[in-house]
Amino acid sequence: MRDPADWMLSEAIEALARAERLHRQMFQPPSATRRAAWEPPVDVIETEQEVLILIALPGVAPDQVETVIEDGTLVVAGRRVLPPQLRTAVIHRLELPQGRFERRIPLPPGHYDAVRRAAGDGCLVISLRKAP
Repeated sequence: MRDPADWMLSEAIEALARAERLHRQMFQPPSATRRAAWEPPVDVIETEQEVLILIALPGVAPDQVETVIEDGTLVVAGRRVLPPQLRTAVIHRLELPQGRFERRIPLPPGHYDAVRRAAGDGCLVISLRKAP
């Protein structure tokens, strides 16, 4: 049997995580051109040779994501939609956000000479190789 204190703590942490996701979704300024409904969480990791950006986008194909670098910021945009076969399903819980997303990610200073995109483990992985 689960310890009530552990259960309450895990429920509280989950509630805080949901609140933070909602806050990010609701209180971000909209894009000047198209309004985004949500923004995916990201990790930015820098090594000596490259900058890796991991963007949590389960169910979104990498070729359906627009990416552009503007003034030292990586802009990632696209749309996450339910697959057609699920549109008539009875949904008991829907926590993954749907609709248009956009995320503006400030990049570390520098120049990049190669960009790679790949999908793995529910994430879009963007690799920016540093120019010598």
